[in-house]
Amino acid sequence: MDNVSISFIKTEFKAASFDELPYLISKYSSDDRKQVVELVSRAVKKLDALEKEKARIEKMKEYEKKYSGMGYICGIDEVGRGPLAGPVVAGAVILPEDCDILYINDSKQLSEKKREELYDIIMDKAVGVGIGYNSPQRIDEINILNATYEAMAQAVSKLPVRPDILLNDAVTIPGVDIEQVPIIKGDAKSISIAAASIVAKVTRDRLMVEYDSVYPQYAFASNKGYGSAIHIEALKKYGPTPIHRRSFIGNFI
Repeated sequence: MDNVSISFIKTEFKAASFDELPYLISKYSSDDRKQVVELVSRAVKKLDALEKEKARIEKMKEYEKKYSGMGYICGIDEVGRGPLAGPVVAGAVILPEDCDILYINDSKQLSEKKREELYDIIMDKAVGVGIGYNSPQRIDEINILNATYEAMAQAVSKLPVRPDILLNDAVTIPGVDIEQVPIIKGDAKSISIAAASIVAKVTRDRLMVEYDSVYPQYAFASNKGYGSAIHIEALKKYGPTPIHRRSFIGNFI
């Protein structure tokens, strides 16, 4: 293989899909040029990482497999219980039974870029997605827990198909007549709940970026309504906006 230029081999590896890497590894495994050895080594590590990711995703399907005979399985999660401003948002996601989406995880464990990528894939491949909101005013009126329950119930009601069982992140939603399974740290244990957490997180983050253009002093695009130093300083200086939760900001104004 010494007659093949290293630049050409680099191009081959760079353009190769995961399915093509084993062939290239075999093809160049006897080439002892340092740069080629490194290319082969990186490809092997890339395939090893892929296999580990596939195994992790299979483990996250434990509850989906357990209840597979029940019909449509819906994962539910919320984002935005803690911020000083903005709504609480809930996501409800029904994934296909043969879901092959990799890298789904608790949204807090993913970069913004990866969440955005996965959001598009989930919205494309999911059997159904529902999103529920509750406003800062409603949060002040009935408290954040009850507002979260309402947002979750709303998300379920907006699904295009009725689920047969709900996998929830740690809670049981009152007033929903569908069997529910609360799972502690469910967004790290169930692929459906993790998908719901991604949808809810991306939806809320995008909304807070829009609010940033309306109320630029509070830096909502970066803090998403949470109590960052810049946010609290602006709150003290300018007072609350219509999207602030009055029941959350008593210590700052």
